[in-house]
Amino acid sequence: MDALPLSRFRVIDLTRARAGPTAVRQLADWGAEVIKVETTGVDLDTGSRDTPDFQNLHRNKKSLTLNLKDPEGVNVLKRLVERADVLVENYRPDVKYRLGIDYERMRAINQRLVYASISGFGQDGPYRDRPGFDQVAQGMGGLMSVTGLPGQGPVRAGIPIADLSAGIFCAMGILIALLEREESGQGQWVQTSLLAAQIAMLDFQAARWLIGKEIPSQAGNHHPTSIPTGVFATADGHINIAASGNEIFARLCRALGAEHLAADPSYRTEKARSQNRGPLNAAIEEITRTKTAAEWIDLLNRAGVPCGPIYRIDQVFADPQVHHIGIARPIDSPRRGRQELVGQAVTLSRTSWALRAPTPERGEHTDEILASLGYDKAAIAELRARGVV
Repeated sequence: MDALPLSRFRVIDLTRARAGPTAVRQLADWGAEVIKVETTGVDLDTGSRDTPDFQNLHRNKKSLTLNLKDPEGVNVLKRLVERADVLVENYRPDVKYRLGIDYERMRAINQRLVYASISGFGQDGPYRDRPGFDQVAQGMGGLMSVTGLPGQGPVRAGIPIADLSAGIFCAMGILIALLEREESGQGQWVQTSLLAAQIAMLDFQAARWLIGKEIPSQAGNHHPTSIPTGVFATADGHINIAASGNEIFARLCRALGAEHLAADPSYRTEKARSQNRGPLNAAIEEITRTKTAAEWIDLLNRAGVPCGPIYRIDQVFADPQVHHIGIARPIDSPRRGRQELVGQAVTLSRTSWALRAPTPERGEHTDEILASLGYDKAAIAELRARGVV
């Protein structure tokens, strides 16, 4: 295999849960050497290593056990930092200072280090010491107020979107810092939080308030402003139709055999369709119930109207287009056999990502990593006997 684009970088992974490992996974998949630092003794990671979630989050890494509450464990970490490009952590902000592994101390060892922190609410401010959790960030970040059916009350998103977006934003910040380092020769502190990431993901809903002083409400399965865009019942299930804008709405009406809707003054403009969304959606659904989902998907897409199925997860991965884009890829694990994992959602014309190694066993690479830092067998045995590794 040709060298992957990030193969020249070494990353120290001090993260747990989801947001931090998501950030590190982006770097690992594109070739970075990742050393996952895990606790000695009882495994504190959430759940079992054998869960699909854990296996998907921690592929392409090496595992080193290290007791960071022991000064010698911190010394081992410092030796790693001397040779590292990136360190990623998602402790509560005060913890790293107590352990003596905060940005200022690590920068004193390696001024080229990019030190990345993910927290619940930020590294300072009135909530800095609160523990962060995805659903808490969804609520504080406004997402739960715009998710769900009108009048239903707050609804969480079906995925841990605050965790995932914080991880992806963090990875983007790390890459920007590495690019800037090529000019300055200096690393820097990259920071994001679940709260900041969740607010950023509000996107146009946040803009509706910041610019228009409009408080968005729940819109259910229909788009809050672009009508008709939403879920419509068919003879055998449901489909998504996205027909905002006058031109696409006219195409939809022709495909439905309902040109009278396009000519109706109540629906002639986007503003009118938004104001009269209830009757319009009902009129469309009365027609869509007359054919199967597959028939409408074929007919509407041929007519130039965006339309698609609403899948269960098993149906997602059975779809021919999903097979074609190759986002699920296999990897062989000595202990668990062949597995399929979710891949990267971006492709480049000349470089690629890869599943190079399955999730390691805890401490699987401890001796190898310590040897690379100059510890001989006797020293490694002593560290293990003392509970440092």
